[in-house]
Amino acid sequence: MPRPVRSLVTAALVLATAAGCGDAGGLHGAGPTSTATSPARLWPNLTPAASPAWNYDDGESEAMKGITAPGDDVREVDQVAVVKAEIAQHPDEYSGAKAPYRETARRMAYCGKQPADSRCPLLKAYYRDLTGDGHEDLTLGFRLLPGHQTAVRVYTFEGGRLVQVMANEDAVSGVELAGRSVIIHAPSDLADYEYRFQWTWDPEQRVMLLTHDEMLHIGKSPSPSVSSR
Repeated sequence: MPRPVRSLVTAALVLATAAGCGDAGGLHGAGPTSTATSPARLWPNLTPAASPAWNYDDGESEAMKGITAPGDDVREVDQVAVVKAEIAQHPDEYSGAKAPYRETARRMAYCGKQPADSRCPLLKAYYRDLTGDGHEDLTLGFRLLPGHQTAVRVYTFEGGRLVQVMANEDAVSGVELAGRSVIIHAPSDLADYEYRFQWTWDPEQRVMLLTHDEMLHIGKSPSPSVSSR
């Protein structure tokens, strides 16, 4: 059915425009308003699946062993030590015989030097309260080598332990922090489109969950999202 409130607002705007321009012709129609369409539910008797079809990145937390800081201040955390702790805790990814990111582990030896060494895969750290507890959290990024992927991590202190509350790897083209969320941009195979993944802090699960996953048009002409979950 038509939306009367929207129609009244449109009429008011037209009237204000006419008065401002000295148009004595009176009100002008702004065209028909769109009608609201309710969702059409398909297969209402469909039996729910017993398990998820694939991994939807439900989120996991992991304590970084041996990483502490005075007063649980993330700005006092040694960022190089944090990444090295992850490497030590995941040998199959970084140091095993078939580890895909052995080069990342090797190049960590170039991190923490002054002046900075370009061979270090660690990126600049950012600090913002993403968990809403009034204390800053740590957002880290480092290159996964060989290849062109980037690891994005978020850490917070819980009971004196540094806990990783978000972990994502992708061919990242940009990262944003907004409110309690981390938004990751990744290139798409389709021209003028990109993927955007939004991870948001969940106070009940105490991790960051993947809350939005969409493909968006970024070309010159506007276009709606073609997929979203």
